[in-house]
Amino acid sequence: MEVGKLGVWYFFDAMSSEDAAETAKKIESLGYSTLWIPETTGKNPLVLSSWLLANTDKLNLATGIANIYHREPGVTLAGQKTLTEQSNDRFLLGLGVSHKPLVEGVRGLEYGPPVATMRKYLENMKSSPYTASAHEKESPTVIAALGPKMLELAAEMSEGAHPYFTSPEHTAMARERLGKDPWLCVEQKVVLEEDATKAREAARKVALIYQPLPNYRNNWKRMGLTDEDIDSLNDKFIDTTFAWGSSSKINERIKEHFDAGADHVCIQPVNPNGDMTALHWECLEALSP
Repeated sequence: MEVGKLGVWYFFDAMSSEDAAETAKKIESLGYSTLWIPETTGKNPLVLSSWLLANTDKLNLATGIANIYHREPGVTLAGQKTLTEQSNDRFLLGLGVSHKPLVEGVRGLEYGPPVATMRKYLENMKSSPYTASAHEKESPTVIAALGPKMLELAAEMSEGAHPYFTSPEHTAMARERLGKDPWLCVEQKVVLEEDATKAREAARKVALIYQPLPNYRNNWKRMGLTDEDIDSLNDKFIDTTFAWGSSSKINERIKEHFDAGADHVCIQPVNPNGDMTALHWECLEALSP
């Protein structure tokens, strides 16, 4: 598949299926190559991908990410191959280990060592039987990888990595760890708002959701942020992890990711009015390819 250069990352849990389909069609019409959808405690990302692929013509669908604790490896493989065949190679499977508080606290499952658990999951996927008709091309997989060891695993056992909530400096490190060939598909949160106070305030509302999660906190520290930066969500934290301002300023940040080695950047638009359930179309239109 051709993942393209610029995509969109967005939660669809608050939308009806019909609204989600119309949203995907509009994103496709704006010229974005790939739509990334996550998994938390809402819609099944494989089922939603099937629906959105059926309602679009060229747009790729990617899971960003599907939680490996939610499905037996053979079930994931079957879903991946079915979607690749149904869509004529427009589906990209992104897999991740999620976070211990979500896996154990919400799902009541045992959270294992992240890298070893992901390695075993991928090995079991590769060895699982699949006896139905399949697309002539192999179904691609990327891993939610932040730290050096998970990035190295992504290079070894998948098509590449999908880092989330990072920075261009992290992208440079990720490219070095991956090597030159694996895909590097990075997510970037963006706020189309030139007023610094308003932009940072909108960004903090989003950052609060992720602030307690240990895998992100550990990676932010690797990026040079301190516990004080993270706990206070100060301007340094926001300016490191979010792109805000005019469309030209945001495009500069996107270019920094590409210059650092990204193959693909998926933007997650943050609504400057603070409404986290409404897609900020003005932003997507301003940044469209």
